[in-house]
Amino acid sequence: MNPLAQQLNDTIAKENPHVYDMLSNLGKQIYFPKVGILSQSAEAKQKAKKFNATIGTALENGKPMHLKVIQDTLSAYDPKDIYEYAPPAGKPELRAAWRVKMLEENPSLQGKSLGLPIVTNALTHGLSIVADLFADAGDAVIIPDKNWENYELTFGIRRGAEIVNYPLYNSERQFNAEGLRQAILAQQSKGKAIVVLNFPNNPTGYTPGPEEGKQIVAAIKEGAEAGINVVAVTDDAYFGLFFEDSLQESLAGQLTDLHPRVLSIKIDGATKEEFVWGFRVGFITYTGQSEATLAALEQKTLGIIRATISSGPHPSQTFVLHALKAPEFHAQKLEKFEIMKGRANKVKDLLDQGSFDAAWEYYPFNSGYFMCLKLKTVDAETLRVHLLDKYGVGTIALGDTDLRVAFSCIEEANLEELFQTIFQGVQDLEKVAAQ
Repeated sequence: MNPLAQQLNDTIAKENPHVYDMLSNLGKQIYFPKVGILSQSAEAKQKAKKFNATIGTALENGKPMHLKVIQDTLSAYDPKDIYEYAPPAGKPELRAAWRVKMLEENPSLQGKSLGLPIVTNALTHGLSIVADLFADAGDAVIIPDKNWENYELTFGIRRGAEIVNYPLYNSERQFNAEGLRQAILAQQSKGKAIVVLNFPNNPTGYTPGPEEGKQIVAAIKEGAEAGINVVAVTDDAYFGLFFEDSLQESLAGQLTDLHPRVLSIKIDGATKEEFVWGFRVGFITYTGQSEATLAALEQKTLGIIRATISSGPHPSQTFVLHALKAPEFHAQKLEKFEIMKGRANKVKDLLDQGSFDAAWEYYPFNSGYFMCLKLKTVDAETLRVHLLDKYGVGTIALGDTDLRVAFSCIEEANLEELFQTIFQGVQDLEKVAAQ
């Protein structure tokens, strides 16, 4: 094993042996090179005042070389803020600004040990880093039965972990904390569980209420007290889009310092929060550990980044930083929030009128981009294809009964027509079945 990796492992094991035991085999072997091109280039940047022949970029007149046809569309930005490589951990000013934003929006994180957010190539990359660092073949990754399909690829296919499902809702149509608790406690023989909490949930648009949040935290704590090392990952992709009296913060705050056997990892990003899907700017933040452990986890994370994408895109990091610093940022974001809230409320108003009750019921939703219908009389995939072929309407079929509808991309004025069309599609299929 590389001495740098061993040094990081020794630090983590000394500070918190439970976190060390959470690491995958890859997680134990990975490190960020201290001696190599990056470190030598960094040293030269400080000291090479005459000629710096270390940089893997081209310079012209003291600035990054660039094409006018590109710079003309980016003239508001200095070439050094868009063309140079960003550091593997991300643009330092952006990391600091995101930390400020995160603490403002999550008061439960204030005053707690918190690593500096590390920039990822959006949230999927952050989850992939977690999978690489903490998931080995056979490890349990606990997610609800209604989940984002990429978890299976990221943790199951890529890393060979075992996906363990529990029902998202209980009989009261609230978050099934008891199901989560049982799924965690079932891992006692393994002594380890990776729990992914995604609120607002994709595909249902559900965020638990404050009391449900306490039950989730209690279930994870009970697992830790039973001797299970829990990697608690909060996938906060749709953070901030809370339209009702649900949790208004990430559960990362309550999970921080919960128990020595619990490692809280927050995954978030500008993707949905600032409506910049194509920018691919996300963050991974470790919380609730000693400074030495946080530093060691950061180095291992940088090792994964260096070994995969080297560093994230610089221009989009600059754009996001510019937005966060802009005086108009909060007002413009609130404006978009109200539009999204209006669409969610309109959907609920339409569905609560009762005119569609014979065709479906809907799963509770109060946040995010989506909602899900539970079809009563027709197959979801059959309906999806029928809607697409006959009416030019796109939806997502999930299993036999569930149809996901993204109200995020439908103007409020068009929502009634959308659901009337889906209803007509159901009636079409019912007629065919009756013949």
